[in-house]
Amino acid sequence: MTARILSLIITVALAVSSSMHAQVRTPNPFVGHWKLIAADKLLPDGTRVADYGAEPHGMAIFTADGYFMVEVFRDVRVKFAGNDRAKGTPEEYKDASLSASCMFGTYSVDPATNKVTMNIDRSTFPNYDETTQVRAYELKGDTLSWRVPARPDGSIPVTVLRRIAVP
Repeated sequence: MTARILSLIITVALAVSSSMHAQVRTPNPFVGHWKLIAADKLLPDGTRVADYGAEPHGMAIFTADGYFMVEVFRDVRVKFAGNDRAKGTPEEYKDASLSASCMFGTYSVDPATNKVTMNIDRSTFPNYDETTQVRAYELKGDTLSWRVPARPDGSIPVTVLRRIAVP
């Protein structure tokens, strides 16, 4: 009887170990900290132009347990003349809104199809709040890029990041 129990315990332990090993063999390629290196847009005629200036600022963090945040800022941003966030002019508020694109939520990656699914909790563009977007991505070494859904004017934002750390 003891030999059978021991055999069963070893069989279960090997099955669990094998299952855990299989999970380790297919790591999530997004996990880590990323620095924004380009925030461009593709125009309907195929031309690619800077969308957030020549040297945009930003970061992205993707955690192993499925959370993400992405921040994109224009390289040159207009300061509020009155130095009071609550008392900007309509032009200052418009520029502040259009000079940043940030969001956070949960995500999953399918390396077999090169698709990332982003479940956006909140975004600086309120229309993305509580939405899900599936984006095709490209990963070459430590450079990750994806295209955002087309805007009403037909332009397609392109985000390009370089890995700076793996936790």
